[in-house]
Amino acid sequence: MTTRSGRVTSDLSISVDGYSAGLNQAEERPFGDDAGDGWGDRLHSWMFETPEQRQAELDRLTAYGAFIMGRNMFGPVRGAWDRQWKGWWGDNPPYHTPVFVLTHHPRDPQPMDGGTTFHFVTDGIESALRQAREAAGDRDVSIHGGATTINQYLAAGLIDELRLHIVPFTLGAGTRLFDGVPSLNLEQVESRAANSVTHVTYRVLPRTPEQ
Repeated sequence: MTTRSGRVTSDLSISVDGYSAGLNQAEERPFGDDAGDGWGDRLHSWMFETPEQRQAELDRLTAYGAFIMGRNMFGPVRGAWDRQWKGWWGDNPPYHTPVFVLTHHPRDPQPMDGGTTFHFVTDGIESALRQAREAAGDRDVSIHGGATTINQYLAAGLIDELRLHIVPFTLGAGTRLFDGVPSLNLEQVESRAANSVTHVTYRVLPRTPEQ
């Protein structure tokens, strides 16, 4: 990977067997059969419990200059935009920076309270990354999810660092990190165990000619 002013990273909560969501995702249960309430309560409980143990990771989540997400993470609408869905997060989403949503269907940018604007990108992952890097300047860009979108960027060699939050339960099926991704060389640069999660950071190294 070439040297860049800001890193391209990904933060993702996963089960021990690598799933970021279960089967049967729907508007009523956006995380599907996730061994919880369908809204990711078990996968993301570490964000809301034991604040003294999670602050460093949450500070990182707020330090990004731009985010990229797949359309499935933005919302349940499929095909042409037949309603003005504005995301799962209400009028003031937690991003407070530009967010670039991958889609096949054009839509005008959607400004929200708090500095978040959703931009809808129809010409692929590299275009979305280029726009996000321009918006972020010297700050990092987050390939925010879901796992299918992260896998596309990993397969294309466009992620510098993976920050995984591994929660101690298994799902067995669903949307899984690394599915369809060629073999990777990862360097572990940080790990930290808390009561209900293990935080691990990997640097993604260049592939060898054999890979």
